[in-house]
Amino acid sequence: MSAEDQRSQLPFEPKKRQKAPKSQNKPIVKQEAEKQVEKKQTYTKEEMAIPKVVSQRMIRRVAGFCGVPTFLGIATLVASYLLAMYAQIKLPAIAVLLVNMGLFGLGVIGITYGVLSASWDEERVGGLVGLNEFGTNWARMVEVWRETRQKNV
Repeated sequence: MSAEDQRSQLPFEPKKRQKAPKSQNKPIVKQEAEKQVEKKQTYTKEEMAIPKVVSQRMIRRVAGFCGVPTFLGIATLVASYLLAMYAQIKLPAIAVLLVNMGLFGLGVIGITYGVLSASWDEERVGGLVGLNEFGTNWARMVEVWRETRQKNV
């Protein structure tokens, strides 16, 4: 059993195709050509695509976890301008900059968290914040990284 067989497949990951039994009376050249063809497994677009339900779930979460901090970052720029122009309250430029960098940084992190906190199982919606799903999906991602690193070494 290989490491690839041991890891749990993603709910929408293409299933591995069974290899046809090889007959022993084929010429060696033909067997080598078949081995090369087997190495290049091709999947249809439908097999490789993320299901629509899952992708829309991801988009909703990204919109929330990225959109809210980004909107707040823009709002702080507008608010600091309005305070300076109409209320004669001048905030330190470094404070406005740091708040904006923090909020836009949260927006960038929100993109990743939005995708990883969505349930990748079509039938299961997942939690409101998605902490359980994030842990599961992060573990899957790390496992694939490790497998890829081992193949490349």
